[in-house]
Amino acid sequence: MESLVEKANILIESLPFIRNFYGKTFVIKYGGAAQVDNSLKTTFAKDIVLFNFIGIMPIIIHGGGPKISETMKKLGKEPIFIQGQRVTDKETMDIVEMVLGGLINKEIVALINKHGGKAVGLSGKDGYLIKAKKKIIKTMDSKGYEDYIDLGYVGDIEYIDPQILETLQKGGFIPVISPIGFGEKGETYNINADYVASAVASAINAEKLIILTDVPGIKDKTGNVISSINKETLNQLIDEGIISGGMLPKVQSCISALRRGVRKIHIIDGRIPHCLLLEIFTKEGVGTEIVN
Repeated sequence: MESLVEKANILIESLPFIRNFYGKTFVIKYGGAAQVDNSLKTTFAKDIVLFNFIGIMPIIIHGGGPKISETMKKLGKEPIFIQGQRVTDKETMDIVEMVLGGLINKEIVALINKHGGKAVGLSGKDGYLIKAKKKIIKTMDSKGYEDYIDLGYVGDIEYIDPQILETLQKGGFIPVISPIGFGEKGETYNINADYVASAVASAINAEKLIILTDVPGIKDKTGNVISSINKETLNQLIDEGIISGGMLPKVQSCISALRRGVRKIHIIDGRIPHCLLLEIFTKEGVGTEIVN
């Protein structure tokens, strides 16, 4: 009997959160171990379906870098990165679109649907969702003159048209988006998924942006996880070099989303089963929340 009462208490504890978030949109960047480990894939899909059934409207943006590199090597093409960005010629772009928009996107959709959700797969080319332009990286040559690095079909976001997302949400569907955009002349661009998640969250006025990572959260200079932080302190950690490497674009996308009106952002450890439920429906959480 005590175990049954404990289960009831857990449900009651989550009631205020369910009430507060009913009818709100959560944009979730899905990547890392949660996108690779089969058991974590299943718990992620179940969390998303539960969100949907209790009135929270999730939108998922996924990456897929390791799978793209693996597929490129199988096809005899060696991945090349400059400043952490994949050099993307036309042939590589075809592989990126095949892997992201086909293999990975449809796997996520199928898994959510298997557990009772109604997911629909999209890329940024569907419904004019993500308009992009060529990304230019400025650098300095050996003589100190300004130079430019051409990454090929790597894009920066110009704008997000959320109409197709709003239409799908009204029908009770869960959008699953691969980070591919279209250009002025119809060309296809590969875009950083963190930046897409930030831009979508801003465009659709999301209640939360949640980013799944392979770390426990943002750490301070002593290595301890910070449970809650504001954007001013976040900028300070960047300036001090405490936030760097792969975490830097994630945090930069978070700051951008806050500036554009997203209410709260969570960077959480996707290696923990049911990390979404633990972060949203418990007082303790399992990562770092970022607030204005």
